[in-house]
Amino acid sequence: MSNPMSSPQPNPTIQSLATRIKTGQITRIVVLTGAGISTSAGIPDFRSPTTGLYDKLAPLNLPYPEALFHISYFSHSPEPFYAIARARHPANLKPTLSHAFLALLAKKNILHFLFTQNVDNLEEKAGIPAEKVLAVHGSWKSQHCWTCKASYPDELMEKAINAGEVPYCLEAGCGGAIKPDVVFFGENLPSAFDEKIHLISEAECMLVLGTSLRVAPCSTIPRQIAAGSCDEGVCQFADALGWRDELEDLWREVGGAETKPESMDGPDLDACIAKAAEQMDARLGISQGHKRMLEGHLSDKFAKMMADRAE
Repeated sequence: MSNPMSSPQPNPTIQSLATRIKTGQITRIVVLTGAGISTSAGIPDFRSPTTGLYDKLAPLNLPYPEALFHISYFSHSPEPFYAIARARHPANLKPTLSHAFLALLAKKNILHFLFTQNVDNLEEKAGIPAEKVLAVHGSWKSQHCWTCKASYPDELMEKAINAGEVPYCLEAGCGGAIKPDVVFFGENLPSAFDEKIHLISEAECMLVLGTSLRVAPCSTIPRQIAAGSCDEGVCQFADALGWRDELEDLWREVGGAETKPESMDGPDLDACIAKAAEQMDARLGISQGHKRMLEGHLSDKFAKMMADRAE
């Protein structure tokens, strides 16, 4: 099998870390991952210029890009979120080489725990045991009405996403929008985060992959990281460890090596966003003045929330 990318010789830091792992000095590794670990699977990250998700949302006239994932905005305008859901739902995605590397750490019994900020469940698809992973921001594995909290059938959720429509509650007299069990801005993290955070102090090494560390509380875990391609970095690491063949074999087993992800700037996502913008204009029917007032209120609210988190 050909290498998915050509790796340069490992840098001294990676080589030193690999030596400590191979000699048994490091046996417990904690990992923190973000959106960058999944970009090569076809999921855009959030903040990259032109290709990042936030840069592509202009047609929706959001008060600020992060409004897409704020519960206050979702409560009255769920269309933008479901535009993205339709275009980039993780159901048909395959694990990346980086996911396979983390699964290999687990297979070799040196993955102590994985904190992921992603909601795509690709860690599980790669074969990482569920007890070794915490999806800090929830996941797409289940969904509930955001208003009455009633559960919603998986098959109806899939049907709505494939049709590009917002699913609504089936309970009599409710009609609230269905929300996947992902954590939006304005919502609390799962209690398991506080329960698992102590595992960091038990580790002898921490790896940070694919996150800009812009969102609390995960941003408070490590203070500095070196930027770079996740897949390239894990290839260097695997080469230093002598695991490259095992890594590529595992990646092939979970289907990732055979995936040709869609271009992140392809027409599908743009078309979904344009459709959502039309749906919002038709449904809301509010004046531009009222819209500007609402957007200003939400923008001020978000700025205050981010300032409070930074304190």
